[in-house]
Amino acid sequence: MAEKALKLDLFAWEGTDKKGNRVKGESRGNNPNLIKAELRRQGIVPIKVKKRSALATAGKGKAITPKDIAIFMRQLATMMASGVPLVQAFDIIGKGHENPNMQTLVMTVKGDVEGGSNLADSMRKHPLYFDDLVCNLVEAGEAAGVLDTLLDKIAHYKEKTEILKAKIKKAMTYPIAVIVVAFIVTTILLIFVVPQFEDLFKGFGADLPAFTQMVVGLSRFMQESWYIVAAIVGGIVYGIMQAKKRSRKFNEYLDRLALQMPVMGNIVTKAAIARYSRTLATMFAAGVPLVEALDSVSGATGNIVYANAVLRMRDQVATGQQLQLTMTQTGLFPNMVVQMVAIGEESGSLDSMLGKVADFYEREVDDAVDNLSALLEPMIMAILGVLVGGLVVAMYLPIFKMGSAI
Repeated sequence: MAEKALKLDLFAWEGTDKKGNRVKGESRGNNPNLIKAELRRQGIVPIKVKKRSALATAGKGKAITPKDIAIFMRQLATMMASGVPLVQAFDIIGKGHENPNMQTLVMTVKGDVEGGSNLADSMRKHPLYFDDLVCNLVEAGEAAGVLDTLLDKIAHYKEKTEILKAKIKKAMTYPIAVIVVAFIVTTILLIFVVPQFEDLFKGFGADLPAFTQMVVGLSRFMQESWYIVAAIVGGIVYGIMQAKKRSRKFNEYLDRLALQMPVMGNIVTKAAIARYSRTLATMFAAGVPLVEALDSVSGATGNIVYANAVLRMRDQVATGQQLQLTMTQTGLFPNMVVQMVAIGEESGSLDSMLGKVADFYEREVDDAVDNLSALLEPMIMAILGVLVGGLVVAMYLPIFKMGSAI
């Protein structure tokens, strides 16, 4: 979601914070009203929100990615652990970054810190780059006087999250890319190659085999109505993208479907459990209360089904129930995970146990993605072979038939 957000319009805004101080910054969104709503959620009263022109934002470097933020957090954690003062660390990181947009972000946060704001509040002014989870952990670190330790935990969490995200992206992209390539190859053969054979068949003076007639008919349809096919495919893709942006129910349906898919569903489930365990372990180790931690964890699972389950767990934990009991009631967590959490609660080492669960499931996702690639390769070859080979056989069947007649 963060990557998509970075592609939205850029708005410059001014407002006042909870202390009445004048603050300003830049945020991305669909329209000014959404920017104002986000600012109010952050405790800022918006005064002016204005869209930046394309000329003002063009040519200033590439967009800031979650990977850039992960690297930034690791650099900041390393410098703080080495005894470098916070403002000086920002100065070193900002001036040394190759991306001008990242430089601007770092130096803006540095300016707020120099102006008297704490680091957590300075980061909260840029919610598209620093989410609530990161800001809450930074705030906990500042309050406890262990900011360097918390920054190291955040950096570790961000790195693990980005690695896991890359693996899931790889698992999802590979089959989709193959399907697209197969569709393009088949379309090219039907539009450009089959018509050449059709001209040849006209001189045979005999009926074509049924399979060949079917392929020739499909080729004629593609030549005459390719724009209709393109419009239908484009409309379906556009409709799905719009539904994903606007409908929570549609997203929940897709996430539920993803969990039930053969092979892929297993990877998605393990990834959600890994994210849940890693995030909760990081926040609990930072001293964040369990109920508050679960509120942030729900948005980090990467799946709406698990996010809704975690929110229900939060409400049950708030009434005094044990975490392991609430996990059992969701029916989404394997028995091994529940037992590990139960041991962690009883021994007072919940963060350690959750960390072990996260490590285990991250390795499971890694192995599953590798196995998926190995499984898909022969299937891909078979699918492409059937598609391309079927078209070739259809074109040569009349020639074989004529040869046998002779």
